[in-house]
Amino acid sequence: MKAHVRRLEPDDLRAYKALRDEMLQAHPDAFTSDAAGERLKPPHAYLGRLGLDRPEGGHFLLGAFAESALVGAIGCDRDARPKVRHLAQIVGMMVRPAWRGHGVAAALLQACIEEARSSGIETLTLSVTAGNHGAERLYARAGFVRYGLLPDAVRESGRSHDKALMALKIR
Repeated sequence: MKAHVRRLEPDDLRAYKALRDEMLQAHPDAFTSDAAGERLKPPHAYLGRLGLDRPEGGHFLLGAFAESALVGAIGCDRDARPKVRHLAQIVGMMVRPAWRGHGVAAALLQACIEEARSSGIETLTLSVTAGNHGAERLYARAGFVRYGLLPDAVRESGRSHDKALMALKIR
């Protein structure tokens, strides 16, 4: 099973929202967004994440497609302020269960790193739910280094979850 990765476009937002809603519901501890609140948003609410209004680049969503279906996604958020434009944060890594273990997450991550590098970003950061060993290994294999732990970063269903903070120098 092979998927190809490309930047998401406005016509992809309905599929992106469906994937996002599914993942937020299935893995509430992995995301800082709340499934119930996000479900109420229309697909066009995510238009800004495409970075179409950001000529400096570095702000985008990538999707992994198989047989024209969106099976995974990842985002890169670059702050527009000049003093921190060299940094960006990876957000919203998600892969449908049937496509896990087929290299989709690694392909998304690598494409995200390359797109960020081509936009002049020098350092990528991310946070991952501490104890999500599969995700932490994926990021470590790509060269990310854990630089901290944010205790009690996410609370859901009365439970607290820490976030491991990781960074990668790409320039």
